[in-house]
Amino acid sequence: MQRRSTLDLFSYWNDLRGTRSAPERRDIDPTRIRNALAYTFILQAQDEDFEFRLAGSHICAAYCRELKQRSFTGLWQQKDRDAVDTLIKAVTDDHAVALLKFNATAEYGNSVDFETMLLPLRHNGATNTRMIGSMTALEDPYWLGHRPILEQRITGLRLIWPDDHLSDLAGRDLETGVETGIGIRPEVVGEGFEGGMPDGHRRYAHLAVIDGGKR
Repeated sequence: MQRRSTLDLFSYWNDLRGTRSAPERRDIDPTRIRNALAYTFILQAQDEDFEFRLAGSHICAAYCRELKQRSFTGLWQQKDRDAVDTLIKAVTDDHAVALLKFNATAEYGNSVDFETMLLPLRHNGATNTRMIGSMTALEDPYWLGHRPILEQRITGLRLIWPDDHLSDLAGRDLETGVETGIGIRPEVVGEGFEGGMPDGHRRYAHLAVIDGGKR
């Protein structure tokens, strides 16, 4: 996690859930994440998709439009949507935390990298209808907020099971690699991926989940 807003939201979510796999939506107190609110969003299930229920001001400014009721997976180009759908399933079904890095491009070829996190939430006891997350640019170029993001491409993925970590995220985690055919570069996944799948891995559909990560 490279951005303060990402880490602040994760720390608050992790404290709030306690021994549960995910906190209740009604327990979220926006005043406790005041410094991260502009970069925070909540997604809700809609048919077979997830759409923005709420989106912070900095996120909407990056796209130069209100994102409420817009599709989350629809932000990505078609070849990356299967990967996003698979990560969402890992969050809602397995209560993992998903981290995504993506490159966003505006008109005139301007581009910037973003960090995005998805966290499970309980709503009426279920974890498959709500998620909370953050989306933060890794830089602050002059054009961001004035030229809308037109296209974005995933460049890195990671799944984290918080119960496997200390508060500083040390310990075992899982890195997620996606076949290059859907747009993920091999160098962003776990060590050894390019030379073949190491022992101790498993798969989420077309995603290869590799034991290892930070040691």
